[in-house]
Amino acid sequence: MTSRLATQFAKVFGHPPVSAARAPGRIEFIGNHTDYNGGPVLGAAINRSVWAAAAPSPNGLLNFSSEGHPPVSVDPNAPAKLSGPASWANYPLGVWLQLPKFGLRQPAAFDLHVASDLPPGLGLSSSAAIELATALALAALSGASASRETFVKLARAAENEFVGMPCGILDQGCSGFGKKDHLVHIDCRLPAFSNIPLPAGVRLWMFNPHAKHALTDGFYAARHAECQQAAAALNVPFLANASPDQLEAAAYSLPEIPLKRARHVIGEIARVRQVCDALARGDLSETGRLLTASHRSSQHLFENSIPELDNLVDLLAAHPGVLGARLSGGGFGGSVMALTTAAFTLKQAEQIAFAHHQKFHVFPDFLPLQADAGAELLPL
Repeated sequence: MTSRLATQFAKVFGHPPVSAARAPGRIEFIGNHTDYNGGPVLGAAINRSVWAAAAPSPNGLLNFSSEGHPPVSVDPNAPAKLSGPASWANYPLGVWLQLPKFGLRQPAAFDLHVASDLPPGLGLSSSAAIELATALALAALSGASASRETFVKLARAAENEFVGMPCGILDQGCSGFGKKDHLVHIDCRLPAFSNIPLPAGVRLWMFNPHAKHALTDGFYAARHAECQQAAAALNVPFLANASPDQLEAAAYSLPEIPLKRARHVIGEIARVRQVCDALARGDLSETGRLLTASHRSSQHLFENSIPELDNLVDLLAAHPGVLGARLSGGGFGGSVMALTTAAFTLKQAEQIAFAHHQKFHVFPDFLPLQADAGAELLPL
């Protein structure tokens, strides 16, 4: 892919790139909306990525190019948030703006080309991948270096402060700290990152029912605000600081909606810890049960699922080759992740897709994935 990226870059800009980086997409294994609530989360970097190549620009502008998107040029003296078809470039532009805030020198002007094999619509966080790949490539262009954790925090700040998405650190943390055949555990309060091995013989699948993924039209921000409201009512900085007993003792004084959101988050935090324990014991049955329980909590308490996702979880959870299934990512559309045995193959995935089509008249896409290495600089 690196040679293809360099060829594309030269075709677009008329000169070769100087630096290049790769950053993977991610899946959320368990920990739905726990990250910005200060709790733990489990995810994984995957074997699908975004690549970014960069070089100094001869025209004094910030020039962005990407497969499938219109090229964008920005005056570095007057950078502003982009809209319409050019809005894809807000992610790398936001990274450039954050570099000096994290002690890294900004390239004065640059050409940046982005390529990807992340399929759209699966909720695999292409935004975090483009942010991290850009951060590594632009830092290398300036001869700067930083810790992996610094790049993760920088990428998240770009999305929070410039793009305007109040996400936690799950997406960037998994993309940055991925390890082959391992999950990424993030204690989001610190944050602290570690890896947990996936047992041999299990498989990861994603199913996309082609239902709306509407994070940008207010639902994600609304859930964020509802969680903050619940934490304030419990007099804690984050919901992760509240115990189940503390929540139930205050339940009578909380409005119904913040109470439901808090019950989901506090219960989900417990499930993340229980999954870690189950994986350490090699108890795949309990791991799968907890994954499906996570979805039911998202469905009924956090209310960020939709009927298409619920139907896929119902179909998958009833299949003997599936250990557990749940929505993965922000919700309100997106995809379902399934943890399966090796007995669940392409044939079984096709059967699930056909059964879903019988009800919703749309064939979901499906994709087998592997836990893979995190973001990295690439030789040219």
